Amino acid sequence: MSKEPARKRRRGVELEAALLDATWDELTAAGYEQLTYEAVAGRAGTSRAVLYRRWPTKRELVLAALRSKAPPVPDEPPDTGNLRGDVLALLRFVVGQTAGLAHVRQALAAEQGQDTELSAYLTSRNRSPGGDWMRTVLERAARRGEIDPGVPLPDRLVALPVVLVLHDLLMARRTPSEADLEEVVDLLFLPLVALRRDRHA
Repeated sequence: MSKEPARKRRRGVELEAALLDATWDELTAAGYEQLTYEAVAGRAGTSRAVLYRRWPTKRELVLAALRSKAPPVPDEPPDTGNLRGDVLALLRFVVGQTAGLAHVRQALAAEQGQDTELSAYLTSRNRSPGGDWMRTVLERAARRGEIDPGVPLPDRLVALPVVLVLHDLLMARRTPSEADLEEVVDLLFLPLVALRRDRHA
């Protein structure tokens, strides 16, 4: 009778990635309140002791999984070298940030608002960088000569692309496609920016 091959022992980065993957999956399946070290260890094929050594509390464990699966928002928006590309890249980021974490936000609803590092991280992820980032994108475009820096753009126009995308994500509960994002940029935002420039020419 042949023996089953010995299971390769995971260590270091490989083991930690497996533990955080299992935590993320359990958080999605059971929610924060029902998440247990036993369930996570079972998913990862390891022992509770392995988890406790790295993350002594459930908050620390879940926070580590969030940081792994949902990195902090960068300080600056993507820079593609042109206005159209920058706005599209920003909208793709907003879609990924919002849609990718929707189920986890629901699972962690009871934790939000608490005076904890986990709650603070959730709050930082909930803030949309849209308005500030759009101003940065437009400032770059002005420096490149794509738009006239002397033409003021109303706050509502600056926020328009992100607002439309968030409406789809949060109100209509649908994830915009790439074609949807291009429609927002090419048929709505850029023509309005050009119209403001032409009126002030």
